[in-house]
Amino acid sequence: MVLPGADGQLAPYRMLAQPLPDAAGPPASSRVAYAAAHVVADPLADNTPGRPARLDWDATLEFRHHLWRHGLGVADAMDTAQRGMGLDWAATAELVRRSATEAATVGGALVCGAGTDQLPPGEHDLAAVLHAYEQQLEVLEDAGAGVVLMASRALAASAAGPADYAEVYGALLEQVRRPVLLHWLGPMFDPALTGYWGSPDLDLATDAFLQIIAAHPDKVDGVKVSLLDADREVALRRRLPEGVRCYTGDDFHYPELILGDGHGYSDALLGVFDPIAAAASAALAALDAGDEDGYRRIFAPTVPLARLVFAEPTFHYKTGIVFLAWLAGHQTHFSMVSGMQSARSLPHLGQLFVLADRAGLLPDPDLAAARMRALLAVAGL
Repeated sequence: MVLPGADGQLAPYRMLAQPLPDAAGPPASSRVAYAAAHVVADPLADNTPGRPARLDWDATLEFRHHLWRHGLGVADAMDTAQRGMGLDWAATAELVRRSATEAATVGGALVCGAGTDQLPPGEHDLAAVLHAYEQQLEVLEDAGAGVVLMASRALAASAAGPADYAEVYGALLEQVRRPVLLHWLGPMFDPALTGYWGSPDLDLATDAFLQIIAAHPDKVDGVKVSLLDADREVALRRRLPEGVRCYTGDDFHYPELILGDGHGYSDALLGVFDPIAAAASAALAALDAGDEDGYRRIFAPTVPLARLVFAEPTFHYKTGIVFLAWLAGHQTHFSMVSGMQSARSLPHLGQLFVLADRAGLLPDPDLAAARMRALLAVAGL
């Protein structure tokens, strides 16, 4: 096979075609692990930019069962599911209800994102932001899903400083029925969230974040940190109140953060676990068995893939996630809500194919090769 490289030149590639064994099994016992799951667009619907999202529900829900079969929890309706990038609130609410129903049939762990994305872009008074959060929170809690309070573009645009974040989050935490996860999504994932928690200075933002948690420790199960800064995450988790978990969202440094050190470890809520579910399941099983060398060996080839999936501009990582699901046979097409399949270049996708093959993440190599050739043919190659 001839593939385009990062330099724009064509070069031959011979597949390794050595997929990992299917690692389906029970949830890990030593760590809590969620995969943030993508959605499958309906290829026959008008999923062009600006149109309401239309999903292939059967394929979307079957992928969640794939994650549960591998012992992973599902983090749904998060940024991996294109929240803020095509998945509107009406489709999100339906996704939450359907995923919760499916989770109940298999005892699968499920958390879902509550945000404010039903509000139009721009500034709003804090009462409107709070009400939008409350509307979404009610849908999630009524469905029986665990809750992730997602970072809000509306709050980022409207808050004057840390006190406004404390007011909104404090009101939410007072009323939640069960402890929730707080989500800190860095601006590399969404530039509209620059300065979240009231300051672009990450040290000051961390202090404000921790003050909110300290005021409501019984209402916070954990924090999901997506800053792609391993040292900062370690420093943050050491300052968390006892009993509050740190869920890494660092798709660059997850093996060492999950493994931890003598002072603690991170649990996981990761977008990269969507395409590497088999490897994640096997690595966590090795960790449960005390086989740290095996854990490192299994995860090692997934890291170059993850770093490319989440390469700048990082907020387009969803394209790579869906592309890999198509290559792996989890869906029949490579089309996305809001037409986001066009957000990455052909050389980028070609290198994802190579790295997925090297990591053993293409369960049917012949199918993956045929689909890659079909994509190249559409591009005139």
